[in-house]
Amino acid sequence: MSDLNYKLNANIKAAELSSVFKLSGLKRPYEDLPRLERMIENSDILITAWENDKLVGIARAITDFSYCCYLSDLAVDQEYQNRGIGRELVRLVQERIGEEVTLLLLASPIAMEYYPHIGFDKVNNGYIIPRKK
Repeated sequence: MSDLNYKLNANIKAAELSSVFKLSGLKRPYEDLPRLERMIENSDILITAWENDKLVGIARAITDFSYCCYLSDLAVDQEYQNRGIGRELVRLVQERIGEEVTLLLLASPIAMEYYPHIGFDKVNNGYIIPRKK
């Protein structure tokens, strides 16, 4: 297996994002390519992990680069999990946003034990109005 390569704001296709979402095990609308295209276009930070020409992981974030950053997606193809890819994607997001910015997220139920393992603190003072679709 070759080395992994990480890219900032790479030009990715909705089909590539769809594949990573599907193969990661996360619940995402991977069949809705127009929606995925909008998710790509409207991200402030998009950090991707590649093995050769294959997208194997992604961190997608929305931020003001001043106070807060929402990590909207952290997905790694299950075949590539447990290799430190997620941790490195988060580190690269943190490097990009700097020390003044809080990184926050809503964890997928399957990842509740993962985030504390890579340095996130659990918080209990949040609220949500969930999406309808």
